[in-house]
Amino acid sequence: MIKTTRKPQWRRSKRCATGACVEVARVGELFLIRDSKNPDDAPLAFHREVWEAFVAGVKAEEFGRA
Repeated sequence: MIKTTRKPQWRRSKRCATGACVEVARVGELFLIRDSKNPDDAPLAFHREVWEAFVAGVKAEEFGRA
């Protein structure tokens, strides 16, 4: 379980039309990821460097589309 002193401010993409999306929150140097359909489940946590590498990979289209 992730313990922080601040409450995460969750965001989702403007392209999320169904409400079933991934949400992201930044707490200090951690980026938290959760499924909007299950907001009470524990989020995944990534350090800033890992999150930035992931975002760069998405922008570079390094991941296949479903």
